[in-house]
Amino acid sequence: MSSPPVILLVDDSETTAAVVGRRLEDAGYRVHVVRNGRAALRALYDVRPDVVLLDVVMPLLDGWQTLSMIRQISDVPVIILSSRDSELERVRGLKGGADDYVCKPFSPTELTARVAAQLRRSRRSAVHAPYDDGVVRLDVANAEVSVRGRPVHVTPSELRLLATLTAHAGTVLSPERLLELAWNDESGINLDRVRLYVRYLRAKIERDPSQPELIENVRGFGYRYRASLTQPAA
Repeated sequence: MSSPPVILLVDDSETTAAVVGRRLEDAGYRVHVVRNGRAALRALYDVRPDVVLLDVVMPLLDGWQTLSMIRQISDVPVIILSSRDSELERVRGLKGGADDYVCKPFSPTELTARVAAQLRRSRRSAVHAPYDDGVVRLDVANAEVSVRGRPVHVTPSELRLLATLTAHAGTVLSPERLLELAWNDESGINLDRVRLYVRYLRAKIERDPSQPELIENVRGFGYRYRASLTQPAA
């Protein structure tokens, strides 16, 4: 029997933590509660959550700072919990790397449904066969990447982006399409995430990131992995 999904609830309100935690546990999840952003970052390693529920107003590190640091090390789905219901705040959260945004006060039933939706989305990630074109070798199952025979450390987001590009080698993919394929995000709101991770990835796999040979920018259309340039001669 598989273990229940783990939800990391980051909120300094004892009332919110008690109500939300109890509802999630009743829905079959295992809930780990922390009171601030620093504890949340430690818990990422300690409990390996499947979804993070992140309050915005907290001591030590606020939700925005915590979200930024989470996105540097993990691709875990994050749902922002906030008392601010403005469009600007929602867009800020989604562009900052959050996967969803829920305004307080919220219905515990709705929040539970949103958690379930994030779990379904994260489990729909495509399974890629190992890829090797003579320059880039990629094994998604074992999270291994090497370039010209040299191992390269990549984050989960960089790994998913590279897997998507190589799976569609030679095809131009728009930022919107990459967002959908690599992050299962059809909203089109998080396009800054695509540009950011293309830059990160180029810094790790290109000989000269300012003159990319592998990940080509097709002006006005998107990005293309240029497999034809990397295939070894017959």
